[in-house]
Formats: sequence, structure tokens, C-alpha cells
Amino acid sequence: MVPSSPARKLQTRKLHTVALVGIDGSGKTTQAHRLAEELAAQGLPAVYRRNAGGRRWFGRLAARFGRRDAEELLGRRLMLVVESLLRWLAILRTLLRRSLTRELTVMDRYSFCQYASLSARSASQRPARLAYGLFPRPDVTFLLAVDPAVAYDRIEARAYDHEEMSYLNAAAAAYRSLPEYGEFVVIDANGTPDDVSAALHAELAAWQRRSAPAGAPRLPAVLAGARALLLAGGPLAAGATAIGLQLAELLSPAV
Repeated sequence: MVPSSPARKLQTRKLHTVALVGIDGSGKTTQAHRLAEELAAQGLPAVYRRNAGGRRWFGRLAARFGRRDAEELLGRRLMLVVESLLRWLAILRTLLRRSLTRELTVMDRYSFCQYASLSARSASQRPARLAYGLFPRPDVTFLLAVDPAVAYDRIEARAYDHEEMSYLNAAAAAYRSLPEYGEFVVIDANGTPDDVSAALHAELAAWQRRSAPAGAPRLPAVLAGARALLLAGGPLAAGATAIGLQLAELLSPAV
């Protein structure tokens, strides 16, 4: 565990959201849990939040029906729509909860994961970007960069899901092609969990040193939470419209 200090705690309080993204098998869930626990051990209100798209759950459901994976169960296009919708709702819930509790949120996946998923499957990102673009960027986004072959071995070792090497390669390329890639803090995730965790803490400390002094005081938690709930109606309507456009686009016959 990384040692804490009063100075580090004071600086970390300027941090509100951290997102970990990357291909399946890169260690996002392990490292997000670990980072949240270690920051909480420093006395910070850090919590882990998972912004899943439901693919793993549908994969397990597919196995019960004798299908290989979620896409064989629902079809590729419908699964992409369901994944986009569920992840969008998960992120909205996470952000609303953060506004109410003022917690330091460590996010396992974010909108960039959906953009990469769509790109890797040769689907349009436009409707998703319209919906997810309503969400603020995390303070820091860590891209856990891992060799697809290493990721493949990790996925096979955990033995509860499967990914094709072709998809892992495409997903890794998709993350690098995102316009937001230059804003990511890229972490070498090929090493041990301890190595990756140490790199995350080092980069987080570097971000703290670079960050500007805190600005104007924020709204009290109750007022901020009420404001977030009042403003949620607009994003919900806009997001539903965008997801509807994605549904129409993905399910329309190819020309």
C-alpha cells in the first residue's frame, strides 16, 4: 500500500473522479478496486463504481441457453445497443450518486470504453457520442495498456468468459485511435498487479503536482445533490433520444 501523508491527502481532495479504461483482461476491475481501497485507507471518501454494459451477464445467460456468448444470444447489433444503454445508465447513476455524496469516485470503465467497443466492432460511434457527450470528463483517465496476447491469457485463466484474439487486437487499436487518447494517462499493464498499482499511484501523484489550486468553493452537498437531480431530466431525455438513434442505425438493414 502506498504510504499517505497530510500533504497528499489535502491534494487528493481536489480529485473527484478517476476512470480506468482498457481492453478486457487489462486489469481494470482489479486496479479500480485496489485504488479505491488504498485511497480510502488514507481517510479519503473514495469508493469503487463499476460502469458495466451487461455483456458479461448476457454471456452467462447465453451459456445457460447453450449459446457461445452474448452476441450469439442477442445478435451483434442488438447487443451493442443494449450495452450502450446499460453503460450509459450506469454512468448516469454513478455521477448522480457522486453529486449527492461528494465521494471520490474510482470508475471501472467509462464512456471511452463504449466508443472503443463500437469502433472495434465496426459500428458507428456517432449516436453514442451524442448520448455520452452529456457526461463530464473524469479528472484523470488511466488507460491500462496491455499486450492483447497477455490479456487473452488472463481471460482464459479466469475461465468465466472468452474473447477472440482478433477482437482484443481491434479493441487495443480502437483505444489508440480515439480522439481522447492524447488526454489519457497510459499505464503499462503487462506487469504484476503490484507493478501496475505502483505506476497508478505515481501518475496520480504527478497529476496532483500539476493540478491547479482549488477554485471557488463548491455548492454544499445537499444543494449540489438537488441541483444534480433537477438537471438529470435533460440528460435522460437527450440520452434516450441518442440511444434510440443508435438502435435505429444499428438495426437498420445494411445498404
